[in-house]
This record gives sequence, structure tokens and C-alpha cells, in this order.
Amino acid sequence: MNRIKQMINTREAKKLWRNKLALVALAIIMLYLLAALFVMAGGISRVTCDTVIGPNKMPGFYRQDTPEKRYENSTKKFLTKVKRALAAEDVEGALSEVSLGPFTVVNKSPAELEMLVAEVDALAGELNESPNLDIDPSLLPKIADLEAAEAQLKAPLTAWQQFVYDVSILLGTDAQGRSIFLRGIYSIKIAIQIGLVTAIFAVSLGAFLGAAAGYFGGWVDHVVVWIYTTFSSIPNLVLLVVLAYAFTNSAAKDTLLPVYIAFGATFWIGTCRVIRGETLKLKEMEYVHAAQTAGFGPVHILLRYILPNTAHLMLINFSLLLIAAIKSEVILSYLGFGVKNQPSWGIMIRDAGNNGDVVGGFFWEIGFATALMFVLVLAFNILSDALQDAFDPKHV
Repeated sequence: MNRIKQMINTREAKKLWRNKLALVALAIIMLYLLAALFVMAGGISRVTCDTVIGPNKMPGFYRQDTPEKRYENSTKKFLTKVKRALAAEDVEGALSEVSLGPFTVVNKSPAELEMLVAEVDALAGELNESPNLDIDPSLLPKIADLEAAEAQLKAPLTAWQQFVYDVSILLGTDAQGRSIFLRGIYSIKIAIQIGLVTAIFAVSLGAFLGAAAGYFGGWVDHVVVWIYTTFSSIPNLVLLVVLAYAFTNSAAKDTLLPVYIAFGATFWIGTCRVIRGETLKLKEMEYVHAAQTAGFGPVHILLRYILPNTAHLMLINFSLLLIAAIKSEVILSYLGFGVKNQPSWGIMIRDAGNNGDVVGGFFWEIGFATALMFVLVLAFNILSDALQDAFDPKHV
């Protein structure tokens, strides 16, 4: 802790604070962390992300869809649910269960609702006579009438409900009618969570084993080198597939535990090598020899003199490993081996590809997920370079 305090007050730290680009990157990272904390506090739940809130593939920034799509949106989903409820035996009970995101059925009698449905059907029937609404601009006013008639079936929203809904559809909806914006923001928590857990575990384990190997040498060094050489020969993807099968029949099969174990088992290797090399140099320093002469034990010397003087390397490796974990999670989730049953950037990119979004020119989902990942990784890369320039003796 004292070493970290010293680092904050050193000339190198002042050099870091003068790096405006690094400060901008740090501010961006803080925004991502705040978003992750907001999700963890229950601001956006997994259920909310999976809730259908509107038509499929609604464009973002409140752009109007094509006439054909507008016609389809007004004659499906909510209207279909209302018709099904009106045909049920318990009409009142069925109507109370009809919802589409924040929208529920307006408080009217079944007879009044049937009249509204008939009005929508009549307008839809007139529009259905057109072979292609996209090339018939004269029918645009009638499409607006159809949308207005369908909107009468929905209960009006409160000001807060309307605000939440507007935010939810800011970037449109995916192929299932779920909010792209909410799913992307929720995925920040998954990325930060996996990155932090992996980086903390990898840096802690790698620093301890590397320092022990470098300081004690002999059989300790041989064992540590053999362990990280063996684990470095196992690709992350292969290890994750094996772990996925290992957890198939367990309660952890749909959790992030297999990802943590797969990343944690291999990501510590780079830190271990760096800290081992630095320890080999530090143990020959005069202050370490002085501590040995004074009668301090090896554990005390490691904790008091060796590891604190490798804090700058641990900090740099922490930032680099966090980036690597986030990118690896996206790749593995895209391939179907990472995150399960909850939103993540890799899953969003995969779903966009599977649903033909890119081929159809619908870039909202894949674009938002890619942009969020790109900005976060870029910010960490800039911060990592700034940390290395400021604290790594080879760069100072």
C-alpha cells in the first residue's frame, strides 16, 4: 500500500496526470464502470433485456420504418394479442394479461375494444389491396390512420413510462423485438465483471508465483516454469470447451464460472513471467541483501521489498489482462462457448449475424455492440500505454 501511495506522488505519476489523452481514456472507463454498477444495482435486469417491447427490427434514433414494415407492425403483435384475448372465455382476465413492453390494453369494455379492432381491420384491409406500399406514396396518410387506430387500443403511458420507453427504443429493437440499447448497456456489466475477475485473479496468482520462482530459484523455479509452460500450451478455446462439457450437468452450467476458470487458468502466465524476471533483478539489489543480513525471513522480504517494487508491472499487466479478457469473452460468446442465457456483446454480434441483419442492412445491433467494445478496449489500450510510459523504468 505504501508503495502504491509513493507511486501516486512520484514524478512518473505527475507525468501520467499531464497526459490529457490518458485522462480522457480514464474518464471513459469510469463511465463504463458506473454503467456496470448501475446494472448490478438492479437498474437494468436480465428480464428487462429479454422483454419484447415493440416490433421486430425497429430502426434506431426514432427513424420511421418503411411503409410495408409500418403496416406489418400495426397489424401484428399487440393487435393479435388483443384479438386472442377477446376470443377467450374469460375476456376480462385475458385482456388484463395483454402487454407489449410498457403497453397494456386501454380501459374499455370488450364491445368498445371490438369496435376499435374492427376499425383497424378495415383500414388494414384497404391497405392490403396495394401490392407494395413502399412504392405507393398516396397511401401514406392511410398508414398513419392505421397506426393511430391501433394506438387507441393501448392505455396511455405516464410521463416516466414514456421516458423509459423512449430510452429503450433509442437504438431500435432486435429481431425478437427486444431493446438493443438496454441489452448493450447490460452487456457492459458482463464485460467489466469478466475482465475484473480475470485480471485480479491472474495478476494476484501470477505475481505470487513469479516472485516466488524468481526469489527462491531451484526446484521452486523449475516447478513454476513447468506449470506455466504446460498451461501456455493449452489454447483458451479448447480449455473452455472442455470446461463447458465438464459443467454440463451442474448448477454452474449457465453461469460465468466456466469462463472464469478457463481465463484464470491461462491469463496469469504472462504476469508470472514478467514478475519472475523482475524479481531475479530485484533480489540482487542492496536493500534486499541488507534485509537478509538483518535477519528478515524470505516471506517478509517478498511481501515487503520484492512485490511492492513490482507494483508498476502488476498495474500495467492488470490493464492489459482486463482488455484481453473482454476481447476473449466477446469472441468465445460469439462462437457459443462463453456467456449463456444473458446478453453480452458477443451474443449480440452473433444474433445479428444469424438473423441476417447485416445482409438486410440492419446494423443497429451489431453496430452498437461493436462500438461499445471498441471504445472500451481503445480506452484501456490508451491508458495501458500511458501507464507503461509513466511507470515502466524501460520507458521512463
